[in-house]
Formats: sequence, structure tokens, C-alpha cells
Amino acid sequence: MLTTVLNFAQRVAEISLLGGIEIASVALIVYYIFAKTRAPVIIAGLFPNLNLSYRTSYLSKINTIRSDLLVTLRSSNEPKTQNSVAHGIGTQNMLELTPHSGQKPFKKLFDWGVLFPYVAQVVRSEKFEYRQVTEIVHNDAVLKHAIKQAAEQTLREQRYAKNGHRLLTRSASGDQEAQEEEDEKRGISYQAILRKQEQRAISILKDMGSTLNNGLLAFTSWILYKLLPCFLSGVVTNTKQIEMLKTATERSPGTPLIFVPLHRSHLDYIMVTWILTNNDIRSPLVAAGNNLQIPVFGGLLRGLGAFFIKRKIDPVEGKKDVLYRAALHLYLTHALKQGHNVEFFIEGGRTRTGKPCMPKGGILSVIVNAFMDGSIPDALLVPVSVNYERLVDGNFVREQKGEKKIPESFGKAISGIWKALKSNYGLMRIDFNEPYSIRELVNSYNKIAREDGNIAKVYKPSARVLQHNQSTSSLYGTDVVCEEHRNLIESISRQVVFDCAAATSVMSTNAIAFLLLTRFRNGAEEQILSEALDDLRNSLSGCKDIGFSGESSQIVAYACDLLGSGLVTRTRDENGRLVIKPVNSVESFIELAYYSNMLTPHFALSSILLTTFHSLLPETENKKDAAVSRKKLIDTALENCQIYRYEFILNKPTQVLENLLYQQLDDLMISGCVLTEELHDDLPNGVESRRLANALADCLDEDDYDDVRAGEADEPKLLFASETPAQQRYICEVLAPFAWTYVTVAQSLQILHKNSMLESEFISFVINDLSSKVKRGSCIYAESISTDSVRNCLKLLEKWSVIEVCNQQGMRLISLNTLYEMSRESLNSIVKKIDAIVPKFNSGYFSVTP
Repeated sequence: MLTTVLNFAQRVAEISLLGGIEIASVALIVYYIFAKTRAPVIIAGLFPNLNLSYRTSYLSKINTIRSDLLVTLRSSNEPKTQNSVAHGIGTQNMLELTPHSGQKPFKKLFDWGVLFPYVAQVVRSEKFEYRQVTEIVHNDAVLKHAIKQAAEQTLREQRYAKNGHRLLTRSASGDQEAQEEEDEKRGISYQAILRKQEQRAISILKDMGSTLNNGLLAFTSWILYKLLPCFLSGVVTNTKQIEMLKTATERSPGTPLIFVPLHRSHLDYIMVTWILTNNDIRSPLVAAGNNLQIPVFGGLLRGLGAFFIKRKIDPVEGKKDVLYRAALHLYLTHALKQGHNVEFFIEGGRTRTGKPCMPKGGILSVIVNAFMDGSIPDALLVPVSVNYERLVDGNFVREQKGEKKIPESFGKAISGIWKALKSNYGLMRIDFNEPYSIRELVNSYNKIAREDGNIAKVYKPSARVLQHNQSTSSLYGTDVVCEEHRNLIESISRQVVFDCAAATSVMSTNAIAFLLLTRFRNGAEEQILSEALDDLRNSLSGCKDIGFSGESSQIVAYACDLLGSGLVTRTRDENGRLVIKPVNSVESFIELAYYSNMLTPHFALSSILLTTFHSLLPETENKKDAAVSRKKLIDTALENCQIYRYEFILNKPTQVLENLLYQQLDDLMISGCVLTEELHDDLPNGVESRRLANALADCLDEDDYDDVRAGEADEPKLLFASETPAQQRYICEVLAPFAWTYVTVAQSLQILHKNSMLESEFISFVINDLSSKVKRGSCIYAESISTDSVRNCLKLLEKWSVIEVCNQQGMRLISLNTLYEMSRESLNSIVKKIDAIVPKFNSGYFSVTP
């Protein structure tokens, strides 16, 4: 009885505490809206006799500083005073669109939605039935089987802990009754273990489950309409893309939409939902890390559709958490069967470098498996591209320098929100790309497999059971997907990331940061930087969507304002001309690289080709006669592309990388970065002939294709273009920071000779070595200090069997493979191989005058 009373009192105390925090947070938000808008003026006007002690002084202060505030109530239609540029052509600012408000034709004469557009918008938007699936999962027979499996696994572990090696002898004899008697003597009860696992299953589902509901969606939408203009000048998307999603939903009403954004900010979680809700599209369930289960905000995200997943599914390395995996698998499967849309971040977490991360196929594998076993007839994957002119979350400089991440907390969240509301982050851009059907993707991959004669790779829908194969990823390839589907999941996930990256709009800050880091590291006059921006916009035209428009000089000034004085300085020279340059500090270069790296994948192949070309040029006195074979260039570039295999996705799975390199080579020839012996006089026509020949080769059979490629030995060689050394250097600069990181990792392998190290210690050693090189000036790229790139290089070295990685008590130890342990020459060959991707700017070719 006493225990019951104490438990009840504890529950009441917890509810009261959380309720108090919730009420305080809502009150804080309401107060902020009240203080930042004209609400006090309106109340004072309506109730002149109301005794507001603060009214005279406070309202006069508001009237005095109102012109300096970034935000006023948008319905007042007062022009903004901050510097701004127009967003991309064909797009709309969603903060200015309220399709459900205002007077409608053939409606009554007076419509309250005219006076209260935001309230009308959230009240009149279409409401959907969001079924809860936690109870369905709890009653599923597969979960009960997983509970039994988990209990049996725990029982074996307890028996082994009690009996040790005698357990093996007892199991071999098969004396079950004697084993049960011994379990009872030692206090081991299978029924107690089973009940504990049943309670754990309930707890897992309670922590995981979403409480998505229309009421909280409507309230949050209204709040966002009010608060977003406080720190964003616009949330921009293409309305035709919204119509495309509606059309896809109408054509396949029973098919779930799977939204797959690239992850940049915590704001991503709710912005996609906000746009979909206000455009009458069913809001998705959103996969979120359980690190966001913090007071108030965790409950808010849960009500907006978040279902929480552990950051590390298996608590012990090498031991699969059967119960948790089954619960997650079933939760997603039943959510899809109940008609829910789903949103998940295929990179797993936010990008720390600004470029796309390698995909993790865990949740995607569950969705594909749901199609394969007939749980759903189909699903539409919708790649979503998100970009910000200035990142709301701040920066990731600490983590790139090897410092520990500050965990999410209630205080940190409140501090971040308060800071955001007093800042200007420019535009946010969201693009919904064309959906593609999982059914059609499977059929297309099957077609390719049949044409290649790989019948074993044909993926046939069939019933699936839980499996427990070893995997290096969080979920994929273990208990939810059969091993033969691994290539399918990897192909789809890489295609999604590639499409998202290609469709991401270029924001003004991306363009300026890219130019400052690749062309003007030492600064440039404003006019020269504006002209370079014009050139960049022309080169991107037709290839990338530009998220800004207007005069380049205005865009330069606007972007520099957004980046701030901590990243960019603007000073006058002795002639009075404005000079713009990056702030000369490690932190500013790392943060600028975040914005610049949005464009890095677009220029990656060109940078690899040109860097490879310069590394193959012979050392001769007459630089203008130096030549390289086309085939040798492409073959060497293909090898160098493999070095970046964990850094960039350079091609879709359905594309041939060699063909893409030939296309990029043609573009370099047109731009004058590379010349040929015979096509020098008529370069455009010659390049066009080359492209037609490549297109013809793609249509031929494999034998004919080889004959066409074999004829390249007789083709004219590639010549160094002495007229464009500066342009060539700019392109090589794109990947130079990554190359410096990789070669430093390779050089640091010497410390592993006859010695193993913790991976974290080795990464710290490399970061310190890079920092020393930057400080000494031997490396000019401060942004090469990147823990993400160090880890990617270690994955490459593990793939090459240069290093071995083993787990001991949850810690990762790295050591040299036997071959490289015994032979220093073998290790030097790896350093030399990676050193080939480092641009040699001190060679004579970059100093040739036109």
C-alpha cells in the first residue's frame, strides 16, 4: 500500500513539473509575440481606461525602436529595412501564402478570414486522421516472438555468467530438467526474464511512438507564421512542386509518400511538416534521434509527428538488440500500412561539413522490405533539398576541430531559440523533387540485372522473416532485410542522396563563400568579386538552380551582411575601394567551408580531372608542348575518384563514371582549361564531335564499345593551356583541402608501426598535425582541419586493407595490416598514391604567363 502511494505521489510530481515547464514555455512564446508585435498598442487603444503600469514608458520605447526591429506584424505591410535580395525565379515565399484565408468567390460577403488570415489558414486547412500504431505493434505476433527471443538470449547470458564453461557440457548432454533445477538454485527464472522483456517492449514503444494530431499541427502552424519572420526573411519553395505532390497523392491515394531530405538543421524537422500541413497534404511521421527527447521540445516534436530512435541501436558492440530492432521494424511497417506518410534523414544526422554525407540505409530498408513482403503495394520516394542562407543552428567548428559535441538540453534549446529570434538568417529554401516509385525502381534494377546476366541479383517480393546477419550499419542488412537486397538498398540510397544534392538550390552565401575560398583567399575588390559572381552564375546556369536573383554587386553586399564580420571583413584600401576578404582564423575558414561545400560536389569531377592532368604533365622546359594521353588521363582519374569514394557520391548507380569523366573533359576543353593537338583551331566543333562519338559508344554492344574506346590510342593528345593557368588553379583548389587531409592521414600511419591506437586518439593526432601545418604555413587550407574527412579517409584505408579496426569493450582500436606492418615500402606506396590527388601549385605550370 505504501509503495502504491509513493509511486502515485512520484507520478503526480513528475506530471506537475513537466506541466509547469510546458506552461512556462508557452507563456514565454506568447509574451514574445505580444512584445514583438503591435498587440500592446491595440489593447491600449481598445481599453483606454485599463491601468497598464508599464504602458506609457514601454509603448513609447516600442514606438522609438520599432523601425530598427527586423520584425513587425506582417499584416501591417510595413517594408523591411534590412538588406535583402529577391529569391529564385518561379518560387514563392510560403510565409506570404495563406490560401485558405481571405474572401473567396461565391462565398458570403463578409469573411472573418480577411481580418485573421493566419487563424483562418490553420483552421481551414484540411484535417487528416492520424491513427496511432503503438497498440497494433504491441499486439503483433512478430513482436511477441522477438520478446521470447530476447528473453532466451538473456537467459543464456545469465547461465553463462553463473556456470561458465560447465554450461557447454550441460547443453551438450541435453538434460533440460537438470538445467532448470540448477537455474532455480542459482536464482535464474525464465518467467521473470520474460516478464522483464515484455515490460521493456512496452517501454520501447512508449518512448518511440508519435502522437501526431491535428490540434498541435494547427497551433504550431499559427505560431510559426508569427515567429518565422522574426529570424527568416522567407521560406521559399516552388508552388509547382507542391502541386506535383498533390497530383501524385490523387493518382495513388493508398500509396504513402516517403520524404527523404538531406539534413542541415534541427529546423528541418518541422519545416517540411509545416509546408505540407498548410498545403493540404498529409503530414508525415518523422524519424528523430532520441537525443531530442528533452523536456517540452521532445513532447512538441512528438505531437508534430516525430517518432524517436536510439542513436545507437545496439548498446553492446557485436550484440544485436533483437527486441528494439523488431519494435522499430514493426512500428514503421504498421505506420505505412495505416496510411501514414514518413519522413527520415537518409544521412542519419546533420551534415557537419555542408556537403552531403554517405547514406545510411536502415529505415529505407524497412520501407523497401514492406513493399517486398506485400505489406504495402508501393511507396513514392520524394527527395527533398533543404538549404539556408545562414545556418540557424550556428556552426560545427568545435566538432570539426575534434572537440566534443555539446549535447542537446532544455537550456541549450531555449538559448538557441532566443538567439535566433534576435538574429537574421536570410532565406530558407526547400525543394520537393519528383517522386519515384519503389516498385519502378525495383523493376528497373531487375531489368539491368537481367541484361547483365546476374539472375541472382533479381529482387522478388516474397515473405520475409527476421534474420540476424552481421552488419556495419544501424539497422540495414541485419534483422529486417535479406542479404540479397543489400545492393538494392545501397543503390537506391545513393541515388536519393545524389538527386538531393544535385537539386539543392545555390544560396547567395554559398556562392560568395565558394569564391572566397577557391579564388580570393587573400581578398578581392568588391567589383572583382561581383564580376566573379557573374561568371559563376553563368557557369551554373542550366546545371544548378540559383536561389537568388538581382545585381551581383547587391548580392555580394547582402551575403557579406549575412555571413557577418566574424567570417568576412570589408575594408577600404588606399584608393578608397572596398576590399572583401575572409577573416584570417581557423574557425572562420572552417565555417566558410560549410557554406562553400554546398557547391563542391558540383565541381568535384572537374577538379579531379584537372588535378590529375597536372600531375601527369611531364617536367619539360617548353611547358606549351607538354602533353598527356586522353586514355591515361581518364584511367588515372578513375583511380583518383576511388580515393574520394567515402567523401562524395560522384555518379548515380545507373551512370557510368568513365562516361561522366569524358563529358567533364569536354567541358574543360570548351572552357579552355585543356587543349588538344588537332582540335585547337576548331575546338567547339571538335568537342561536339567527341560528345556524339561518346553517345554512339554508349548505344553499342560491349564489344563494339571496346573497339570504339580502343581507337582512342590514335587520338590527339591533351595539351597544357598556357592561356588559362589562373582558371585551372581555381578548379584545382576545390578539392585541395580534402586532399591535404587525406595525405596527412596517410603520413600519420607511421605512428601505427608495431603499435595500435584508439581511433579517437589517432584522429586527435591527425587534427593536431594538420593544425601545426596550418600554423606553420605548410598547409594554406585551414578548412582541411576536419574530423569528418579524417574518418572518411580511415574508412578508405580499412577498405584497402591498410589498417584493421577491432572493437574492444566498446572502443575502436586501429592497427596496421600485417603487410604494411612488415614493409615500410608498402606504406610509402599508399602515401604516394594519395599524394597524387594533392594539387602541385608550386610546379612551373601554374606560373606560366599567357
